Amino acid sequence: MACSQNPSDSGHHISGSAVPKPLGTDPLLKEDAERLLEKAPKRSEPLQLRRRWPRPRGAVPRRPMGIGIINFCANNYLGLSSHPEVIRAAVEALEKFGAGLSSVRFICGTQSIHKDLEEKIARFHQREDAILYASCFDANAGIFEALLTPEDAVLSDELNHASIIDGIRLCKANKYRYKHMDMQDLEAKLKEAQKHRLRLVATDGAFSMDGDIAPLREICQLAHKYDALVFIDECHATGFLGPNGRGTDELLGVMDKVTIINSTLGKALGGAAGGYTTGPKPLIDLLRQRSRPYLFSNSLPPAVVGCASKALDLLMESNAIAQSMAAKTQRFRSKMTAAGFTISGKDHPICPVMLGDARLASVMAEDMLNRGIYVIGFSYPVVPKGKARIRVQISAVHSDEDIDRCVEAFTQVGRKHGALP
Repeated sequence: MACSQNPSDSGHHISGSAVPKPLGTDPLLKEDAERLLEKAPKRSEPLQLRRRWPRPRGAVPRRPMGIGIINFCANNYLGLSSHPEVIRAAVEALEKFGAGLSSVRFICGTQSIHKDLEEKIARFHQREDAILYASCFDANAGIFEALLTPEDAVLSDELNHASIIDGIRLCKANKYRYKHMDMQDLEAKLKEAQKHRLRLVATDGAFSMDGDIAPLREICQLAHKYDALVFIDECHATGFLGPNGRGTDELLGVMDKVTIINSTLGKALGGAAGGYTTGPKPLIDLLRQRSRPYLFSNSLPPAVVGCASKALDLLMESNAIAQSMAAKTQRFRSKMTAAGFTISGKDHPICPVMLGDARLASVMAEDMLNRGIYVIGFSYPVVPKGKARIRVQISAVHSDEDIDRCVEAFTQVGRKHGALP
């Protein structure tokens, strides 16, 4: 079915007098923008803009002169973004359904591949239903406002991802923030929240800056004790944590106690884009009617849907790729610790090399690149002051030789810059 719209009838026509001025022609706006930019923390340009080479499709981007650079900073945990079957599935979906549907889901943006992927996601997580979003940021932006009322309460870990924080800000529920993974503080907040109609505990399953895993067993026990629901964001867990890669709830044996899961298709599951919510069917039905990012965003492009669907097929056929992550992660963590570095988190392929000083993290990352290792330094405001680090991310496509080369480069650079004796 073709969908067309006359621009003059779209409701967005701007008369000549209403056309906004360019920023540079409005002195007040220009002054405000310049003032805000002066206060904003200065960040270096992304590496791709400073050094022109083809974007890394897998784990190994190449510099123009042909020197290999091993990528240790991508979210491509399972290496599926360059898997030939995943690429082939994307091409087939592109050829069959086109570049995009040019519509939101409830008009003409839903095709069989979207429904099939949602069913597959629900089956993978062993939930009743699922709903797709343009990103997990959108999924987090769309759930709290739709689900919670001013009579309800949401209890959030203080180090939750920015998308969870922003999503919670959009809702009218009473907001509680508990100390990072502190179960005593969470229990105190749950006691305080007993006066509200519904209580929702929201946490990352795995925290992306620290590589630590939420104590879901204890969270679920407290939720049961105080009659609360549990929500987890699994962006840095889906596909590789747990015996079958289903995430932290599978890893910790609480799949039947977590009510809502939000996650992404843009990391381990093909690395392209997209996010989703999976959980009870009544919740998913509610989101299809009330979740604004779902209602007012174009549906996922067919190529993205195709590659994510194939990634899930591969995971459900075999857990071999997911299981390979544990040994590689342990190899890097143990060798770096033996070299004298402090690695945050535990048993997660996010391996933050803690350095403390922002400049040290920056110069060490630059020097690592000169040795063929692509990593990025993180400092305030991305992480707290005094907690600067280089975040290393292990992928299933890293060989033991790649990992050893990375450790050796860290050791050399650490000694050069005084991070190691």
